[in-house]
Amino acid sequence: MTTTPASSPTQQLSDAGVSIWLDDLSRGRLDTGTLRKLIEEKNVVGVTTNPSIFHAAITTGHDYDAVIAAQAAAGASVEDTVFAITTTDVADACELFAPVAAASNGIDGRVSIEVDPRLAWDTAGTITEAKELYARVNKDNVLIKIPATLEGLEAITATLAAGISVNVTLIFSLERYRAVINAFQTGLEQAKGNGHDLATIHSVASFFVSRVDSEIDKRLDAIGTDEARALKGKAGLANARLAYQVYEELFSTERWGLLADAGARPQRPLWASTGVKDPAYPDTLYVTELVAPGVVNTMPEKTLDATFDHGAVTGDTISRGYDDANATLNALDALGISYNEVVATLETEGLDKFVASWKELLADVGVALAAARKDA
Repeated sequence: MTTTPASSPTQQLSDAGVSIWLDDLSRGRLDTGTLRKLIEEKNVVGVTTNPSIFHAAITTGHDYDAVIAAQAAAGASVEDTVFAITTTDVADACELFAPVAAASNGIDGRVSIEVDPRLAWDTAGTITEAKELYARVNKDNVLIKIPATLEGLEAITATLAAGISVNVTLIFSLERYRAVINAFQTGLEQAKGNGHDLATIHSVASFFVSRVDSEIDKRLDAIGTDEARALKGKAGLANARLAYQVYEELFSTERWGLLADAGARPQRPLWASTGVKDPAYPDTLYVTELVAPGVVNTMPEKTLDATFDHGAVTGDTISRGYDDANATLNALDALGISYNEVVATLETEGLDKFVASWKELLADVGVALAAARKDA
């Protein structure tokens, strides 16, 4: 077994309290052992998936030809086929990460699977699908991903209340993040009332980073002044750092203390969208500049490789930066860039992208099923 060099940047991240998760999953990664290698060599302790990741995995190459042929022979629908493929991949990844989960008391070793993104505005539909996904995967270390829409907040609470661990995704705004933490704590309070062991319920809150810069940098370029250009590439980090401040605040209250005394574990902040979109920025920007104890950073493999190769880990780069982060957001506001408008735009765009990917996936699997039936 290969072990991670003690001096590697990914080991240093782990030592600083950052859990490294891979933002990707495919049958090929499982079958070829490349995912296992990332666990052994680059400190990967979890996996996240989303509709775009599954669309890319299932429609690239031939890894899924056999299962699609079997589904076609069984007369399965497109939706049932996609459900079967994605839950099988996630269940197998959960098996792979089971030793990591056991070693960390379930904190890491987690694999996420997202509810149908078309349900993002349907509270009851989300709750139903979250329970179906959990039952089908049937692994203690799965996380069910639920978008942090207003309609999703109630679904997050209800899913946690049923004893199911949740990854809350597509969080962009600090105000919504506060609502997410409230939904989490309410869910745990209800779970306790329902007789669940709170120590077995886990959650992360996925706060998106690079997309904030993409949207705000575009607006700064449109303003075009030196003052505006000087703020490029700063908003994403500022927003995430202030999210960590919110985390510190809301997990040190009397309300949380009562839950912690009952065995509850805090909902960890997870940095998502951590691959840089602008090549002018360092390729490890959203990793090395967002280090603090108790966070997760889920990375595309390109970002993971860059971090392992040349990431400069200098300890906590979040909690000493709150004043600068506030100053950055205030400077953007002074230039006429509306924070609320930006985060609303990003939530809408993020959901639209996932819905589009899901529809494309269904369409492509439909074509593959039809071809398999024709060849049978």
